[in-house]
Amino acid sequence: MGRFQIPSTPLTINKTIRFPSDVVEDVEKAIQGKNCTFSAFVIAAVRAALEELHETDESSAR
Repeated sequence: MGRFQIPSTPLTINKTIRFPSDVVEDVEKAIQGKNCTFSAFVIAAVRAALEELHETDESSAR
């Protein structure tokens, strides 16, 4: 078994953004009853979108 290490908190930056109310409602429905926060969901969604853009850019460059 590996040695336990105390995890470090990643650097974060506060950003205030506005969401359409229907998007907020849809996200809240999607995470209801799950161990997920609104912020964690949004971060995962943005990372997925950025990865998709990166892959699209790479395939366009070929």
